[in-house]
Amino acid sequence: MSARVASFLDKGGTGKTTSIAHLGVALSEQGHDVLLIDLAGKQGDLAKSFGVWQGTQAAIENDDAWPNISTVFDDAWETIVEKLGDEAVEELIVQTDEGVDLIPAHPGLDTLDAELANIDDASDRYSRFKQFLDDYIDPLGYDAVLIDLPGMTTNVTYNGLWAAQNVLAPVEMGPFEAEQVGALRDDLAKVEANFNINVDLAMVLPNKVDSRTKLAGEYLDAYREEYPRAIAPKYVPSSQDIRNATEQGQSIFALDNPSGTARKARDAYRTNAEALIERVSGN
Repeated sequence: MSARVASFLDKGGTGKTTSIAHLGVALSEQGHDVLLIDLAGKQGDLAKSFGVWQGTQAAIENDDAWPNISTVFDDAWETIVEKLGDEAVEELIVQTDEGVDLIPAHPGLDTLDAELANIDDASDRYSRFKQFLDDYIDPLGYDAVLIDLPGMTTNVTYNGLWAAQNVLAPVEMGPFEAEQVGALRDDLAKVEANFNINVDLAMVLPNKVDSRTKLAGEYLDAYREEYPRAIAPKYVPSSQDIRNATEQGQSIFALDNPSGTARKARDAYRTNAEALIERVSGN
């Protein structure tokens, strides 16, 4: 089975998509076959991070983006596979220029939460994405599957957590973010108790850290003390190059002349990617 990690925190803007993209590229650099999956919503931020959103959006507008990631949750998915064969899964996957494959988001994700809510059996409602990964993605032989989840707790989120059972929590240096990580840990414990599955907080990743401030240092120390097993080996520094690269449809690994902070960020992603794969592979 592929090593699986879902990026989640019940808050937007903490760097979940950026973390998934860069850790994926770092793992690819280290020789792993990596698949990224965007369940975060129709905006397609993960595809934009690799410059493939324009083609994906054109297919959506032309009604050519079928099947898509939302259809794998449907009762009719097995019928789609029977009709299309291997092409059903192949149609979902987009190759990028940075060594990782991607299943992009689709507008169908916006209505998916309500559709899942209509399923009475909770086990069926929350296990559909896991079933898809087990039956159709694992046979493809990826070493790692990284999943970008919505920045809120939904039925889609629970599907991602159930499927991955390993959570990456990117977090900024602030009191609200610190509270959210604590709430996440409590929520994972409730999931385990209610559904008898183990969901591990695999990595708390301090993100957008301005090491020049005393406050950042205090929060880093607090995270290390509170999450000694889960804290990432290195924090990701705040870098304008990360935002600039994302807007250009690439990661900071693709930059020809990265700034000093971008080089530190690349080093952090590489170190953290190695640690992450070791942690989740051992579960």
